Order: sequence, then structure tokens, then C-alpha cells
Amino acid sequence: MNSRQRRGVILLLLSVLCALGAFAGVLSVISDVKSKVGPETTAYRLTRDVAPYTPLGAAQFEKIEMPERWLSPNAVTDLREIRGKIAVTTLKEGSLLQSDMVVDQPALKADEQELAIMIDAATGVAGKITPGATVNVYATFEGQRDGDPDQSKLIVANARVIDVGDLTSLQPDRDDRDRRTVEAVPITFALKTVDAQRITYAESFADEVRLALVAPGTASDIAPSDRTYELAKDK
Repeated sequence: MNSRQRRGVILLLLSVLCALGAFAGVLSVISDVKSKVGPETTAYRLTRDVAPYTPLGAAQFEKIEMPERWLSPNAVTDLREIRGKIAVTTLKEGSLLQSDMVVDQPALKADEQELAIMIDAATGVAGKITPGATVNVYATFEGQRDGDPDQSKLIVANARVIDVGDLTSLQPDRDDRDRRTVEAVPITFALKTVDAQRITYAESFADEVRLALVAPGTASDIAPSDRTYELAKDK
């Protein structure tokens, strides 16, 4: 073997050693990254915006894999957790689903039925009534005969709200002298039969129906004598 061949063999060996060193370095980096990232797990990402109080389903999410250590403790990793749930606030597209974003959907009891009415946004408790809230329902009536006083009545106490719809613009009737557009919100209640009849009557015949929000965790205890109000009898 001449000197040129010996130099070639030496350069070849050096190239092999450099390649082995580079490969070892890459393996070391990969191992270090894996040790820092840790094992991956399943998470779910929103594919579109979801409005508050909307029932949740699998079609609203996409499954992704990401390092377990990067997920918050309340991240949802199994879509079975959202069965019977609704969004508690607006969920934004691309956000990771977490358990504090959802709540149980209010359910009817055995003796209850759903009833939805439109409530004028100006006379309701705008933005403060949510599913699960408790409200008192008031209605104002004109006197039945000339000279009879107008009255305000507590129609239903402690009505449970199970759904709140979107703000809707209602067009006035042709014979409405005011001719103004009214913004209303559909409110769905869980009611016993007699209370459903009372609210239906008030919606049909009252001049105005208003909701009064009851503090969470409490219930109104209003005496029968205080359920009807007349200005002339106010002391």
C-alpha cells in the first residue's frame, strides 16, 4: 500500500468516525427531547366556535395527540365526559376542550314540562339569566273595567330556567301604533302544569311580562298578600 492509499484509508476512517459521532449526537438530542417532553396523550380541539349553553357533541371537536405534561389537569381526554353537557361560555375555534368549559345540561324532573316564551330584552334581566338560574315572573294587567286599577302580579315564584336562546329582533304588528322593533330572548322554563298555565296566560294577556333574578342558592318566600300590587294601596 503506497502513501496515497494510506491517506485515503485514513480519510475514510475519519469520515466514518465523524458520521458515527454525528449519529450519536442526533440520538442523544432525540433522547433528551423525549425525556423532556414525555409520553403523549389524547386531547380534543374545537373545530368551530360554540355559543354559550349549546349542547356539545363529537362533531364539534377534532382528536389530537400532544405531550401529556403540556396538558392542564382539567383537559378533557375522553369525549364521553361531555355527554349531556352544554357550553358554559363561548368556546373559540382552536381551543383545547377543558372540563371547566362545560356544565351539566339542566334536566326536567318527573312532574315538570318545558315552556318557552319570548321576553323583551329591555324588561328582562339582560345577560344575567343563564340555564339553571331561578327567577320570579311578574306580569302587569290593565283593569278589567273602566275605573278598575291596573295591577302587577307575581305569576310564578322560583321558576327554573333551563335554556336561554339568542337575542331576536321582533317586527311590530301593522296596527301597532308604536311601530318599534323589539329585541327579545326566548327563555325556556321547567314548570309544573299550573305554573305553565299561569305563564302562558300572562304572555297572552298581560301588557308586559318581566323576570326578576333570584339569588343563587335561595328561594323566594313571598306571602300571598304581596303577590298583587296596586299603586293606590301602596302605603
